[in-house]
Amino acid sequence: MSIESPCINICKLDEATGYCIGCFRSVHEITVWSRLDEAGKRAVLDAVAEREAAHDLFENDLRGECER
Repeated sequence: MSIESPCINICKLDEATGYCIGCFRSVHEITVWSRLDEAGKRAVLDAVAEREAAHDLFENDLRGECER
């Protein structure tokens, strides 16, 4: 069974993190995905899950009004 790409066709890099805002992968991870073996793809997916969880955890903390 092959492991599917986490791409959801929202391909835009977040300048602050360097990760795609759709799939939470780096440019390098996106580029090498098709050449990775199953273990490599699982490692990328594990990293993606951690990044997505951190994003969800801190998303509201990073938004708000600036104090002047």
